[in-house]
Amino acid sequence: MCGLKQEHASQRSSSLEAKENVTKKHSSDSVINLDQENNWNWPGLNLQWRSNNVRRVLAKDGRQKCTITISGYQSLSYFSDVKNFCWFLEPEFAEEIKRLHKLVGNAVTDDRYLIVGTGSTQLFQAALYAHSSPDAHKPINVVSAVPYYSCYPTVADYLKSGLYKWAGDASTYDKDEPYIEVVTSPNNPDGRLREPVVNRSDGFVVHDLAYYWPQYTAITSPADHDLMLFTVSKSTGHAGSRIGWAIVKDKNVAEKMRKYIEISTIGVSKESQLRAAKILRAVSDSCQDLSDESFFNYGRRRMTERWERLTSVIKLNGLFSLPEYSTEICNFSGVPTKTHPAFAWLQSKGMIEDSENFLKGHKILTRSGKHCGVSTKYVRVSMLDREGTFDLLLERLSNL
Repeated sequence: MCGLKQEHASQRSSSLEAKENVTKKHSSDSVINLDQENNWNWPGLNLQWRSNNVRRVLAKDGRQKCTITISGYQSLSYFSDVKNFCWFLEPEFAEEIKRLHKLVGNAVTDDRYLIVGTGSTQLFQAALYAHSSPDAHKPINVVSAVPYYSCYPTVADYLKSGLYKWAGDASTYDKDEPYIEVVTSPNNPDGRLREPVVNRSDGFVVHDLAYYWPQYTAITSPADHDLMLFTVSKSTGHAGSRIGWAIVKDKNVAEKMRKYIEISTIGVSKESQLRAAKILRAVSDSCQDLSDESFFNYGRRRMTERWERLTSVIKLNGLFSLPEYSTEICNFSGVPTKTHPAFAWLQSKGMIEDSENFLKGHKILTRSGKHCGVSTKYVRVSMLDREGTFDLLLERLSNL
């Protein structure tokens, strides 16, 4: 912000936010977009309840705990820490990543390599690059069990790389060739907890744990896989900062991922890392403040409320079904916790063969199951939009 005073920044932010809230109101006949990624609006970007939570937890005593001022002479160099393995990783951000994972208990970070990326999408590409070989006679196969995240095939094949290629459903993969399996847990789109399904010695596994946070599911143990991906956009809702991180066991894999980011973007924005560091610090502080409800507990309570309302509506209209989710003791909250995913995975009943087109006819935009490797009877519906949009969704589903 080049020296902009904190109070002026806060006022301007509030003004813009108020304006955005006005423009985002829906009329009774407007189309509601719950596909979310149709215009690259990643989950959480337009999330009102999370915005309110951020404001409540991160703004105390009349001051914004996460406001930063960056002068024009700061952050000029490409380098953040020349002595660090990942030289473009801001030390402050690295420390806050480790602190938050330790407090939440969702990932092991000790004796691991941290790699920062421009969102987890860049890190996913870096992981594919790290597990491929330029000397191989053919591209390594990339697979994921259906229903898989709809962007995996696009990302794997977009550049038509000779290093790797999309090979479809991991559950049916039977080629006698090396492979990379992507395991998303909790899964996008259906929210289920996942494990690798191929399980062969000639394969590599990338664990996408973007949603393994207490507002979505019970934290039952610290994840300790060879390569794990996380992102600020799903953990705190700050998708616009475009920051993610990888936790890697093997040094050679980490070196190749680092090299990919060096070549593609010569590092990662310092400004985004510094902002993310302050946000993670405030979230961690809320988890340690026993006199206040933590960021994640508040999020879990709101997600529970939304899922209870949606489940009631779906049961009444009888046209769709939802997956059943288990309840487990969450080590973070200490209470029985049911999985409440960021997306509702609806399956149509009866004569509805194309759920996406059916709901589109009722001015509800969703993502078809065909993009996730399954039947068009399925659709993915975002649970993370603004309160007014969510209310309108329930109203329209009730009137089907």
